[in-house]
Amino acid sequence: MDALLAAGLVLALIFLFLGLGVWIFVGLLAVSGLSLALLAGMDISRIGTIAANIVYRYSTTWELAAIPMFIWMGEIIFRTDISDRIFRGLTPFVNWLPGRLLHTNVLGCTMFAAVSGSSAATAATVGKITTTELSRRGYDQSLSLGSLAGAGSFGLLIPPSIVMIVYGILAEVSISRLFAAGVLPGIMIAALFSGYIAFRAVLKPGIAPKAEARFKPLELIGAIIDLLPIITLMVIVLGAIYSGIATPSEAAAVGVFGAIVITICLRQFSVAMLVRTLLGAVVSSAMICSILIAAAFLSTAMGYLHIPSEIARTIGEWQLSPSMLIVVLTLFYLVLGLFLDGVSIIVMSLPITLPLAMQAGIDPVWFGIFLIVTVELGQITPPVGFNLFILQSLTGQSVGRVARYAFPFFLLMLGAIALLVWFPEIALWLPSTLYD
Repeated sequence: MDALLAAGLVLALIFLFLGLGVWIFVGLLAVSGLSLALLAGMDISRIGTIAANIVYRYSTTWELAAIPMFIWMGEIIFRTDISDRIFRGLTPFVNWLPGRLLHTNVLGCTMFAAVSGSSAATAATVGKITTTELSRRGYDQSLSLGSLAGAGSFGLLIPPSIVMIVYGILAEVSISRLFAAGVLPGIMIAALFSGYIAFRAVLKPGIAPKAEARFKPLELIGAIIDLLPIITLMVIVLGAIYSGIATPSEAAAVGVFGAIVITICLRQFSVAMLVRTLLGAVVSSAMICSILIAAAFLSTAMGYLHIPSEIARTIGEWQLSPSMLIVVLTLFYLVLGLFLDGVSIIVMSLPITLPLAMQAGIDPVWFGIFLIVTVELGQITPPVGFNLFILQSLTGQSVGRVARYAFPFFLLMLGAIALLVWFPEIALWLPSTLYD
């Protein structure tokens, strides 16, 4: 069967199962098995052997151990008063900026993303305190919710990122290099967000109330103390990775230990809390790992049908420049982001898009950062924008209204993609400096 026709049939099967509301990993397994049976003519025993080999290979992948560890660390921090401490600690340092406390959304999400690895956890943890506080103090709601929706997605880009680990495993790219590549783009997007808030505040000072009284030196010291737990955890985890002392998986385990020690020091540790965080981590990890295994099975099925190579060859015949290819892929991922979450987008599309990128001479580390930024866009686009749902539950605002508030930050992230295309060293300089 023609590979492109087979690709259309596989895609139709995927949308059929997703439309039926089947769990994603079950749907991917079913599509893979049916594709091999109906389109490749394989018998059940051979399909079973292929599936068993994939399950064994991914179940014994050491890099995969980082996922449950980072999720557990995020769960522990989520159940402490770290978000309150971040807000109090950042307040004196942003009070002099145009827009004042609106910047706590951006900086708070940036800091929490560096220990969470999850977009949803970042938006929920920071949002549970800033949405209430900023509203109570009279800050502009559109900028407050819009900046939080956009900055909440930093959990995908700023290391340690669960989605980055997923990409590294599937693309067979060094996770440490990916983590390093995400740092400067994450800081760049945070700077774009804060710059936009400041610009809006200069044009329309009424979006933020008048500055509060100057903070005294002792209050500044207290603010630094409030930030110490999150900064300590960032230094422990990222320092261990970038210094070469530990692999990402080992650093994740160290991070869990550090998070437990911090909760003990804050006198917020309990056995009940530890059990709840462990159960939450198990559920989330099982979901992600099962999707990864199912996606690997789908990738293998598509390989047997020669779908990735044929699509890569067809698009290659269009003779697109690398820049035009990026434009096409950006549009493709924007459409996927309307319906799917980040992990699902990556695992289902990568067998097709990565060969295209490699064929065009695009660095796989750079492509991973580009892909993650486009996935971030899906977090704030309806109808399936998870950050929008989180803010709806926190504030009672409709998803459509929150999406309108987030639209300027959506455009800023598109601008960030353009900057990454024009200046690829934004993503590639740090990993090349650290590891070459």
